[in-house]
This record gives sequence, C-alpha cells and structure tokens, in this order.
Amino acid sequence: MNNVLKIVLLVIGIGMIAYGLYRLITPEFALDAGPLQIEAHGDNTQSYAMIGFGVLALIGGLAFGKR
Repeated sequence: MNNVLKIVLLVIGIGMIAYGLYRLITPEFALDAGPLQIEAHGDNTQSYAMIGFGVLALIGGLAFGKR
C-alpha cells in the first residue's frame, strides 16, 4: 500500500509541476491582425500554486520511501 501511495504522489507531483510550468510559460490569449500581434498574460497565481502543490506532493512521495 505504501508503494502505491508513493508512486501516486510522485506522478501527481510531476504532473502538477509540468502543468503549472506550461500555464506559466504559454500566453492565455494571442491575436494576430496583420502586422499587429497582441499577447495577453493574466494572473499567474494559479500556476505558482500548482507548482507549489506539485513540489509538496513530490516531497510527500519521497518521504514515504524513508519510512
């Protein structure tokens, strides 16, 4: 049971970090109208939270291996 929980936490942690970085890097809205190009970036609070929770899940998964 501990190995399953460890693997699940590691996979979820890696997924949350990857998704948070993806949302942080890509623009939310892009408009191309001839020579005019506009990119809109919104609030990145959710991306930072996803990365933080992903790191916590990774730490939790690694801590199960030490028990």
